Amino acid sequence: MTTGSETEKARRACEACKDGKAFPLPTRAAFQPILDLQEERVFAYEALIRGIDGQSAAFVLQQVGDEQIYSFDQACRVTAIRDAVAAGITGTGAKLSINFMPNAVYSPKACIQLTLKTARDLGLPTDRLIFEFTENEKLDVAHIRGIVAAYRELGFTTAIDDFGAGHAGLNLLADLQTDMVKVDMDLIRGIDRDSRRRAILESLVQLLRRLNTEIVAEGVETEEELAVLRLFGIRYVQGYLFGKPALGTLQPYPDRLRRGAVRRRHQPIDYRTAL
Repeated sequence: MTTGSETEKARRACEACKDGKAFPLPTRAAFQPILDLQEERVFAYEALIRGIDGQSAAFVLQQVGDEQIYSFDQACRVTAIRDAVAAGITGTGAKLSINFMPNAVYSPKACIQLTLKTARDLGLPTDRLIFEFTENEKLDVAHIRGIVAAYRELGFTTAIDDFGAGHAGLNLLADLQTDMVKVDMDLIRGIDRDSRRRAILESLVQLLRRLNTEIVAEGVETEEELAVLRLFGIRYVQGYLFGKPALGTLQPYPDRLRRGAVRRRHQPIDYRTAL
């Protein structure tokens, strides 16, 4: 339970952030494509925070103090939009996916104002923004339900990231209505060789379809994994097979994945026989 002093501390930090007290460490964004296999295009680019010289996200996070999470979250959003527009995202039709920290959002509509202003000033339509959060830490479900509702009202797409790796699991699907669920890479890894993983993923695909929620398969690294995902009808995929995160660069949809090229390289494989 949040105490009164913690709430006041959060409010002051939030006000400071809103008043322009920026996160002191300069940051850049790396971008990794999320592919739409059905339409054969890049659906979105996920923005991943990096240091000014390309240092890892872990390095950047080590610099974030407890009272800086609000300004850091704002810096990540602004950096993502700024660098994506500089890289040419407005001419691609792709969305921009931004990770956010639910505990850094004191008031959803107040904390989003700088993001909206940045997008408007740089000419990025706000309906092309996706906000994703991870379930890797315990979440205040009521708080995040309010964030998701506010963001959907503003026209944003919302997503649960790393689903299956955190605390909440299926309860999160019951409690929250996000537009997308990104399945954690550990479930995808080696799925072509593991009948249990295939059975779990097939059931999850069917469940999410019944919930009218899109599924993204994360961490795809091999052609064999991709073949299973295609077999299950998964439309959106992301992973090193399609491109590693690249600083300030938006990688295109790979020509080798287009239907004609796929048919030339592979014979159909029915992995269902091994379920």
